[in-house]
Amino acid sequence: MKLLKDILYKAGIEEVIGSTNVAIENICIDSRQAKKFSLFIAVKGTAMDGHDYISKAIEQGSLAIICEVLPENLVKDVNYIQVKNSRYAAGIIASNFYDNPSSDLKLVGITGTNGKTTTATLLYELFRNLGYKVGLISTVRNLINGTVVAATHTTPDPVNLNKLLAEMVEAGCEYAFMEVSSHALDQHRVAGIEFTGAIFTNITHDHLDYHETFDNYIRAKKLLFDGLSPKAFALTNADDKNGAVMVQNTKAKVVTYGLKSMADRKAKILENNLTGLILNIDGQEVITRLIGSFNAYNILSVYGAALELKEEKLQILTTLSNLHSPDGRFQFFKTENNILGIVDYAHTPDALENVLSTIRELRTGTEKLITLVGCGGDRDKTKRPEMARIAAEGSDKLILTSDNPRSEDPQTIIDEMKTGLDPVLIRKAVTIVDRAEAIRTACMLVQPGDIILVAGKGHEKYQEIKGVKHDFDDMQVLTTNLKQIC
Repeated sequence: MKLLKDILYKAGIEEVIGSTNVAIENICIDSRQAKKFSLFIAVKGTAMDGHDYISKAIEQGSLAIICEVLPENLVKDVNYIQVKNSRYAAGIIASNFYDNPSSDLKLVGITGTNGKTTTATLLYELFRNLGYKVGLISTVRNLINGTVVAATHTTPDPVNLNKLLAEMVEAGCEYAFMEVSSHALDQHRVAGIEFTGAIFTNITHDHLDYHETFDNYIRAKKLLFDGLSPKAFALTNADDKNGAVMVQNTKAKVVTYGLKSMADRKAKILENNLTGLILNIDGQEVITRLIGSFNAYNILSVYGAALELKEEKLQILTTLSNLHSPDGRFQFFKTENNILGIVDYAHTPDALENVLSTIRELRTGTEKLITLVGCGGDRDKTKRPEMARIAAEGSDKLILTSDNPRSEDPQTIIDEMKTGLDPVLIRKAVTIVDRAEAIRTACMLVQPGDIILVAGKGHEKYQEIKGVKHDFDDMQVLTTNLKQIC
């Protein structure tokens, strides 16, 4: 039992109708999860407004309501607390309700357009291998010291986030690493969270369907660093032109990393092939199992963060050399007749360019590259033509297909992608709406020694069409078809 007056600390109360001296056993922002002795927080979302579900939450037993606008009809014996921003209040309240679990962890947040999942996962694996109990919150999965917890969003809502962090504390975790999305920052999902450090990977074209402008997108990412305490560290990519912008107003200790610019943590790529990267990191040669220059940045950021967390240099580098990329991040295999199949999560122009650049470095000059790519529905439309152009310029053959069309018509999405292709590039492209058929076609076109890149979905095990998630695994479909033709 927790007293409402205790968990409302810093919530920004404007008016109270009723009492705050009330015992609360549960907090929720989804009225369907309300029950007896619940506190329901009405949050305005992009699609739905929690204020419309206050009566439902009360029917299910909620005896206290947090809201920005008081209902016209107040229910007797229900306590109403009006706040200026219920999103922000939800973060503070959830943190207090679960006894501020982030303060009991060494929690590092990772933000950026690309590389968040790989960086967070590598940090998790690194510290596990160093002998610590560790938690992970990522796009691919959430983990509590090896135990899988289902992931629905890159960054969970405040209630589920603090519940998850509390479970990590309960399990004895000392460290936790989490991806922090721009949506989560803009929506105050990490309000009340205490970070030991934060990492900026990079920022490129993405999520303009939500943020509307690139400047808004940058400002959202920057919120993570603006909120750091003087005791925290802020690790930023010196090679990204917005790396310095991220840490302009931070109170934290600023540390930089880079391959090209002057930086506190430096690396140089000595070799890059299908067996991995060989790097010189701060004067030490390191052989790693990750591929591509983009992964050199991920490895360097992990190294820099581990140093800030007081781990020993040689032990960090030795352990890093044995780690793999997460599923769906430049995941590849070779057939008996030397066909190389690659699956990657690249779903932004910059990520796709990085993957194609890595493939260019691996090619001997004779093999052909067939790229299969789509764009997600109900997401940033402005990147669609650019994705098609980048894919066509970097490939010998391009297949435009469905990604997760969601509520949109997949053919419309593909047509919008094709607007990025000039008369020369359009000759490389074919359109196959059905993704499974597109992968089968790519496998039929490929010759021994050639390369197939299936981009966009990576680790995802589903395809969302008209609001329904269907089982679909790019790697499984690709391997099955390639084995049939070998």
